[in-house]
Formats: sequence, C-alpha cells, structure tokens
Amino acid sequence: MRALRGTLLIGLLAALMAVVPAGAANTVTFQDSTGENPAAPDITTIVVSNDDVGMLTFRINIPNRPQLTRDMLVEVLVDTDANPATGDPDNLGADYAIELFVGEVALFKWDGTALTRRAGDPPATSLIYSWAGGVTIKISAAELGNTKKFGFAVIALSGIVVDDVTGETNFDNAVADAAPATPKAGKTFTVRMAATRSDSGAPIVNGRVDCTAKAGTRNVRPKSERFVGGQAVCVFTIPAGTKGKTLRGTIAMIFEGKKLTRPFGGKIG
Repeated sequence: MRALRGTLLIGLLAALMAVVPAGAANTVTFQDSTGENPAAPDITTIVVSNDDVGMLTFRINIPNRPQLTRDMLVEVLVDTDANPATGDPDNLGADYAIELFVGEVALFKWDGTALTRRAGDPPATSLIYSWAGGVTIKISAAELGNTKKFGFAVIALSGIVVDDVTGETNFDNAVADAAPATPKAGKTFTVRMAATRSDSGAPIVNGRVDCTAKAGTRNVRPKSERFVGGQAVCVFTIPAGTKGKTLRGTIAMIFEGKKLTRPFGGKIG
C-alpha cells in the first residue's frame, strides 16, 4: 500500500481561513509547531499574501531543508470556497491542490470524484515556484476559481523513493510535517490517514487502526481508533496541564497483514 497524495492531515484546525480581499493587498502569517520529528521537513511558518492584481503567494518556511531534494513532496490543499462540505471530503473539502514533486509544480482540481490534472484543465499558466529554505509558490486567484476567502493546509514529506525506470513512488519510509497544526491542552485532537492498495489503486476503507501518542513524557491513550469515511481516524484528548509540551505519536492501519505507519506531532498550545 502507499500513502495517497496529501492524505496525512494532522490535527488540522478545520480549515484555517486566510482572508483575501478583492483589489487590496493583504498578508496573513500562520505559525506552526516545530521539532516534532527531527528527520522530517519542519514547517515553521506559512505566509499567505496577495497583491492588487490578485496574485496569491504561499511562502512555506522549512529551514531544515535548505535545498529541494528528489525525495521531497510539498502539497498545498486549498478550499477555495471556504466550505469544507464541498470539494474533496477526504482532504478538508479541498477544491484544488498544488503539488511540488520531483522539481515540478502542478495544479489539481476536484472533479467530483478526485483531485485530477488534465491537459489545460485546470489552467495553471501563472503557477510558479522557487526554493530557498522552503518554497514560495505563486498563482493567480483567477486560476483558483477567483477565490476571495479560502481555507488551506500544507503537508511536506521527505524520504520518498522514486523508481527512475517505472516512475513508481514508494512512501514506506517517508516522514512528514503538516501545518497549521496545534494541539490544545484539554481539547480533542484528531489524526486522519488514507491509503490505497499498490496493486489496484483501490482505497483502503477497513482493517485495523492503531495509534499511540505522548504529551511530553505522558502517555495519551486514544479515545477512538477506527475507519471513518474511508480514512483511518484516531481521536485523542490532550491532557490539561501539558501546554508547552510536544505531542508525538504514530497512526497506523493494518490491512491483510500489511501495516502502514505515519508519525505526527505538534507543540501543545
């Protein structure tokens, strides 16, 4: 089995909204927790801005990755109508996804079934990127449905193996960071993961879900571990009095004797 593109959504805050007023420049900065997994790309901040002509910029700061390497993938999921009830139900209601992988940046659009990319659909003539201690992605709001207000989430992965002959990708040893992600002391925190079969591409919608977590040195038992809506879902209650500690854990799904595990974490607010 392999991880779906952008499906490890770690405690995302129900589609954080970045307001993009029409015809006026605007900048919003989102802080992310740091140091969850030393092996993974570590997103520190995301700066979202627009200019007077509607060009949107996502600056995703990943200082522990000064250069973009072949084993990395960065994806920005964008809920362009600010309505998580529409768009991709497995990915925050995303209407579009911007994906940077193997040196190419591409735009995908929700077609009612999947986030897809066809020749010229969606158009992405304005889409560009650059890398310096993180990625700067620019795209016109006109190519994101003329959005004026949107939700977004970012996931950055490394450790992906690409077969140069077949083009197949292997995520078995990949590590990830998702942002913005801030577990709160005394509140519930949800981790979701989806996957597909490597032989048929069919989504895995059942099996066993197993999660572990620690808040600092304190074990945190999940309230529930189960498949919901085609995803492995674990729900935790973060202990009161752990603000400032780091939450670290893993989510795993076991299906037909195979196990897929992904780490997660975040600084507790």
